[in-house]
Amino acid sequence: MNVQWIYISPYDANTYLINGKILIDTGINPDILTRELEKYINITDLELIILTHCHFDHTGAAATIAAKSGAKVAMHKDDVLFLKDKVASVASLFGRQAPAVEPDIVYSGGESVTFNNEKLEVIHTPGHTPGCICLYDPKSKSLFSGDTVFPNGSMGRTDFVGGSPERIVQSIQKLTQLDVRTLYPGHGEVTNNHVNEQILLSLKVSKTML
Repeated sequence: MNVQWIYISPYDANTYLINGKILIDTGINPDILTRELEKYINITDLELIILTHCHFDHTGAAATIAAKSGAKVAMHKDDVLFLKDKVASVASLFGRQAPAVEPDIVYSGGESVTFNNEKLEVIHTPGHTPGCICLYDPKSKSLFSGDTVFPNGSMGRTDFVGGSPERIVQSIQKLTQLDVRTLYPGHGEVTNNHVNEQILLSLKVSKTML
């Protein structure tokens, strides 16, 4: 699996381009993201945009990128209504309106996204938001964790609308059952340094919130 990590600014979520066809999260700046993507692909080569959750720093550019590329947009069903609310999507924290994007594909968790002989498993990991998802490639043992877990034992906040400390503990527990070689987080550095141990540390820290 070929992954391009695109980092735009501290305010944007990490964006990941997979095999030149799938984009995970978009950040908030469509013009810069378009220029970065076109270093690797023609924008019309993009086929699918997967949003790990509804928050504006992950979704703000999605409508523009989808319109430019013709790609479909996918996210978990439990975040669809939150996406359209400027408070629940935290767009209001950026002084913006809710993202103007309508998902074409709605996940429930447990689906597999297949492309070019590759597979990403959709894992529902609520807690940061009700519809947070992670994406796992069992072949390369890669985990795209959105804002569920970050490197070095960190995890997503649970004090936004729809957040739940209890649910994020359960979600991180689920992730400890995976064998992860490389962690691609929603924020922070990509890491392949004893990732399973880092996720276990996130679980330990998350339990202190209960």
